[in-house]
Amino acid sequence: MEYRMIHFMRRISMVFSGVAMIGLAYPAHADTLRDKQTEACKGDAVRLCALAIPNEKKITACMERKQDKLSPKCRAFFKKGSKTSPAHKPKSK
Repeated sequence: MEYRMIHFMRRISMVFSGVAMIGLAYPAHADTLRDKQTEACKGDAVRLCALAIPNEKKITACMERKQDKLSPKCRAFFKKGSKTSPAHKPKSK
């Protein structure tokens, strides 16, 4: 009986491990504009504005000041007059 329980627990463990590996292999899909901006700018925020984290307003101000150093994907969210500009994006959370 104990052998069966150990065997069952190993199988369950392997299944959960497999599911976790699949989840890590496929990046999360960014559905909202905010998610897309986060995905595009996360690395830039850490690289350029680490001292402002976790204050979102300070991160935004920092990144606006350093637009010339942002990656192209992230910079697109900070262009003046852009619909995707942080000043024009709706707060969804």
